Amino acid sequence: MSASSDSTADRPFGGAPTDAAVTALPHPTIDELRAEALAWARKPRRFGSWYVTEHMVRAMRAYGWTIVVGAVGQPILYLLGLAVGLAALIQVPIVDHGVTVSYLMFVAPALLATATISVASEEMTYPVMAGFKWRRYFYGFNASPLSSPQIANGVIAGATARMVVAAAAYYLIVWLLPFGAVPNPATGWLAIVAGVLAGLAFGVPLMAYAGSIEDDKGQFALVQRFLFMPMFLFSGTFYPLDTLPVWLQWIGWISPLWHGAELGRVATYGADVAPVMIAVHLAYLLVLIVVGYLWARRVFIARLAK
Repeated sequence: MSASSDSTADRPFGGAPTDAAVTALPHPTIDELRAEALAWARKPRRFGSWYVTEHMVRAMRAYGWTIVVGAVGQPILYLLGLAVGLAALIQVPIVDHGVTVSYLMFVAPALLATATISVASEEMTYPVMAGFKWRRYFYGFNASPLSSPQIANGVIAGATARMVVAAAAYYLIVWLLPFGAVPNPATGWLAIVAGVLAGLAFGVPLMAYAGSIEDDKGQFALVQRFLFMPMFLFSGTFYPLDTLPVWLQWIGWISPLWHGAELGRVATYGADVAPVMIAVHLAYLLVLIVVGYLWARRVFIARLAK
């Protein structure tokens, strides 16, 4: 009884600890508080790129039906138009790299790569500028433990996820429907990889450019008219590149679409492309991706430091 009375004697109002008791409690030091804060920050630092990716993918739900219709409806319309319309007028088969193929078989890999590049031109232009200028959510990300490079990584990964969906849908439609455009399904799926590489090779440098723009003055419309459309028309999409005059072939040589389409043709119907040229196609796409990524990192770091 006396022990209980002693333990509560210094606790007025039914047991509240006194100042002396509070002072006797252990208090964390500054170093301990700093260590605890760093421990809480390590997780978003470690997985920051994935958090940004999750945000970008979730934001796509606002126009999810557009993505679904574009991923499924666009290839069906293109392929029906070519298979039922244009291909019916082109009776002569195309000889591509020593392999005789139908016209639809020739254009299908190029249309797949075009779909991913189209996605890249959508996801890596206005959404990037919105993150810096209109909605400014990149600055909100950067105010957290997320770093500027992680934000750039997340934007790229989110766009890549949509590219994979578009390329996979395109390939499945080409393969499953009775178009006969994928005679080698064992390797044909590699056309999805080639298409995504082409989309990244076009989109990552475009993202860096979009991040560097301070004001929208129609720059993206110019990109569509003077970069995307010439690339689409003069990169061997609808006819072999070597049928063009030499003074126009250079458009295909520097175009990610041609390199991606050539790799897709090797995968889908075994176009007889020399191993050296396959290496050149892959190296060119990878160089564009790496250079564009380094540029994008620099742009994101500079813009978010303001």
